[in-house]
Amino acid sequence: MNETIQVNKFVELKYKVTDRKTGIVLTTVEFPLGYVHGVNETLAPAVAAELEGKSVGDVIEVPIDSKQLYGPRDESLVFTDRIENVPEEYREIGTTIVMENELGGTRNFIVTRMDDKTLTVDGNNPLSGRDVIFLLEILTVRDATEEEIEAGGAVVEEAADINDLLKVPI
Repeated sequence: MNETIQVNKFVELKYKVTDRKTGIVLTTVEFPLGYVHGVNETLAPAVAAELEGKSVGDVIEVPIDSKQLYGPRDESLVFTDRIENVPEEYREIGTTIVMENELGGTRNFIVTRMDDKTLTVDGNNPLSGRDVIFLLEILTVRDATEEEIEAGGAVVEEAADINDLLKVPI
């Protein structure tokens, strides 16, 4: 009998996010994402609610208005500067730059455009302002261990020493 997703179940899934208007895949997670259902906020509440009661092998689509998750796009978080003002290590599209404001708060900016003369960074979440569809495939549903419930996800056991890692008898 297949177990169903409910509070305190360990769940592994893979997913992709597509733009509802264009159909373009924005994000793909091929490796399993593991979490304990109902214990942490790994997933958006609307996604978690749709997973409730589902079991291994189920594939679901959940439309999400990203404005509800991330707010509307804020064009004041988009900056373009002359390329020579940007350090070499940041001159690649997709690079994340962590910037700090005068109060010590940080925000991630992603390099979104670059040409011979300018570079543009965007501090909006990449899904901000988009209508997207989460396509989720459920890979595992089982009772979570006490450690997983406490951690809110998978727990990797640490080996006592190198011999445990190598499984070499002393």
